[in-house]
Amino acid sequence: MCTGADSEPNGQANAVAPNGDHAGFVGIETRQNPHPSASRNPYGHDAGVTDFLSNVSRFKIIESTLREGEQFANAFFDTAKKIEIAKALDDFGVDYIELTSPCASEQSRADCEAICKLGLKAKILTHIRCHMDDARIAVETGVDGVDVVIGTSSYLREHSHGKDMTYIKNAAIEVIEFVKSKGIEIRFSSEDSFRSDLVDLLSIYSAVDKVGVNRVGIADTVYELVRVLRGVVGCDIETHFHNDTGCAIANAFCALEAGATHIDTSVLGIGERNGITPLGGLMARMMVADRDYVKGKYKLEKLKEIEDLVAEAVEVNIPFNNYITGFCAFTHKAGIHAKAILNNPSTYEIINPADFGMTRYVHFASRLTGWNAIKSRAQQLKLEMTDAQYKECTAKIKAMADIRPIAVDDADSIIRAYHRNLKSGENKPLLDLTAEEQAAFAAKEKELLEAQAAGLVV
Repeated sequence: MCTGADSEPNGQANAVAPNGDHAGFVGIETRQNPHPSASRNPYGHDAGVTDFLSNVSRFKIIESTLREGEQFANAFFDTAKKIEIAKALDDFGVDYIELTSPCASEQSRADCEAICKLGLKAKILTHIRCHMDDARIAVETGVDGVDVVIGTSSYLREHSHGKDMTYIKNAAIEVIEFVKSKGIEIRFSSEDSFRSDLVDLLSIYSAVDKVGVNRVGIADTVYELVRVLRGVVGCDIETHFHNDTGCAIANAFCALEAGATHIDTSVLGIGERNGITPLGGLMARMMVADRDYVKGKYKLEKLKEIEDLVAEAVEVNIPFNNYITGFCAFTHKAGIHAKAILNNPSTYEIINPADFGMTRYVHFASRLTGWNAIKSRAQQLKLEMTDAQYKECTAKIKAMADIRPIAVDDADSIIRAYHRNLKSGENKPLLDLTAEEQAAFAAKEKELLEAQAAGLVV
């Protein structure tokens, strides 16, 4: 169990933190974190440079964990779990929550009706085929909107539904007019948009735009197609990106720059195959682009709670390098990193963990540690020494870490024992070691001191 600093007003120090127990690491108190504002952020959105079509600072999220996410291999959400996830997403602040088609099964229909009755702030959508039978069932559930989809590429027309473009256009117009007559939102989306014939694609989007569709959606596409479509339709543009090649977040951001207005996400990115744009990953990217917009709209401190909820439900572990909430997301180990982080966290962190209710850590129980990290830890322990003494103590920790892995308790013990020896003038052992370990430690310490004297290590 790691021992850390008491919580500070800026939320930057706390060992028992939302991102879990970090053995060998410690939450550290740092200076304030002056992350750049959008106006001077080299990674952000600059209206003077980017295209006037950009919606980077006014996007909306269509959260699809309860639709696309239900297609994840491990996913099985009963009604209670769906309601719990829907409430959590609503509390986070997503604009829309998309549900599995009520035509998929009787339970799916009942779940859709139950969530519609919760009175959430987010609009509730359901995702259906471009077919009148599906549309009639969907509008009876009480949803705020219907998302209609049909494959438009030659691949899907041949190998999926077998319909030509004339049929697709006529069916789309019929469904759109019916749903609109019920006073609810309607989105029309092509599937496999990028591999669809561009003339066919623009023709059908133009037709549905003219009959008053609220949004058109395009799936697995890239910047240029969004940009072209923006010049053809006046309605909103929704984008849906799968992560098969690891580009979902990048594609989502580029789509917003090109004029898209809505991004489909799921918690942890779960979905068909490798899933889609992850909610947390998108928040990380957009936070860098326009921190004020994102912080003002979404309860970012709720992200870890939502991800834990979904991870448990689908029986997966949150990856160690997950955006924002991963075990290592705000963890620093190398001495050069630790020194800079202690002085100014924005030197190595583009995102302030405190914005998400998270904590940064420094791993100081390591051969890679630097004396600045040891100094910071000693000061947390209320042990004052000179810089020369901190450096000598660091050398002892490095020497011990060279012979075996050490935990934070070991490093703390060395710091305390070294400090006691300074005060007492004694030279008592720093740790309880076997004779073999004591000999190895002495040898390593000698090697290290000789290397430092020769300027080979610092």
